Amino acid sequence: MTKFLLALLLALSPLAAVPVAHAQAAAPAGANRLDGIVAVVDDDIVLRSELDRAVRNIKAQYAGRANQLPPEDELEKQVLERLVLTHLQLARAENAGIKTSDADVDQSISQLAAQNKITPAQLQQRVAAQGMNYDEFRKSVRDELTIQKLQQKVVEGQLAVSDTEIDNELATQRAGGPQIHLAHILVGLPPDATPDQVRTAQKKIEDVRDLIVNGKMDFSAAAIRYSDSQNALEGGDLGWRSLDEVPPAFATVVKTLKPGDVTQPIRGSSGFQLLKLVEVRQAGQSAPQQATEYHALDLMVKFAPGVSNEQTKAKIDALRAQIVGGADFGDVARKDSDDTETRAKGGDMGWFPIDGWGTAVAQEVQKLKDGEVSQPFQSNVGWHVIKLLATRTTDVSQQAAREAARDAILRRKAGDQYDTFLRQIRSEAYVDIRLNPAS
Repeated sequence: MTKFLLALLLALSPLAAVPVAHAQAAAPAGANRLDGIVAVVDDDIVLRSELDRAVRNIKAQYAGRANQLPPEDELEKQVLERLVLTHLQLARAENAGIKTSDADVDQSISQLAAQNKITPAQLQQRVAAQGMNYDEFRKSVRDELTIQKLQQKVVEGQLAVSDTEIDNELATQRAGGPQIHLAHILVGLPPDATPDQVRTAQKKIEDVRDLIVNGKMDFSAAAIRYSDSQNALEGGDLGWRSLDEVPPAFATVVKTLKPGDVTQPIRGSSGFQLLKLVEVRQAGQSAPQQATEYHALDLMVKFAPGVSNEQTKAKIDALRAQIVGGADFGDVARKDSDDTETRAKGGDMGWFPIDGWGTAVAQEVQKLKDGEVSQPFQSNVGWHVIKLLATRTTDVSQQAAREAARDAILRRKAGDQYDTFLRQIRSEAYVDIRLNPAS
């Protein structure tokens, strides 16, 4: 969830970004003038109440650091632009048929509560204590989940990470190579920018850099005020990353920086950028990671049309009775199991991690000792009996390290691609800003 929602929840730990809940219906006839329309976004609107709520959340996030925020009118412009993008993304998601169910929202809220060692009911109380309507909170969660699905749809199948990229990243870590903490300011350009747009953007980024290097404005404050990036309101913070996670066009420049240095403007695919090297640290070596793996046999009686659950359960009971009575598990599985993945192998599931065959198997296998046969248990496809053959502990450090490196590189690539998508939909949209100076 966003830090904005976090500011409302205070004690809750940060998650991924959740936009503030917003209105998607036309303003009702005779609406209060104080809740007027501050932006028209294609066929949608942004209300003053929505903007005010989002601005309050930002101010709560920066409590004690208000000097880092721009003046009220500039802050409102930044927050309104983010709300415009939120509306545009949700509209694109709706047009693409992307939906988020109540069950998805419930699961996300339960995970948030669990991470903070409280119950969903306690989370609801905490939301209310911060003055936020719980229905608005749920809508914020729903909107964020929907946008996450849109992000996945936009980038899926278009991104790839080569083994060479992963090898380079891991080699850097093994060599104790540096990790860098970066911040950036983006003056965005549409994909088909005109020469005039390019000149205007270049002048703006040069002026912003002059403010920073001449000590007239902190980099973080400049990002909040001037950056077109989605993380502008976080001061442009890009967090820690290895050099391999920095786009090649920027990596060469970053290598020449000392902590605190700010680059000259750099033209990239997104527009013009300034990068600041905040600090540098050596990559630590990961401790060995151990995982328990299981080797088991599976026997399944699948649910079938016209066959009751009681009849299915009776069949699995009878098959288990054969095994307990001395029949070979593999022979019974080959003859009677409905599990097409394991039947030809006598039910052999091979070695698998605890979550390798789903939640139902995971819950049962942990109860068994080597050589023990489970009681019948139900999954979403049928009734099962499993026999645990053996358990082992395996070092999965290398596999985990490669997955972590791959995920980090993918996140960077996906972020770049999605930023381009956002600029495109923003440039194509009809947006009428009706924002009056803050009172």
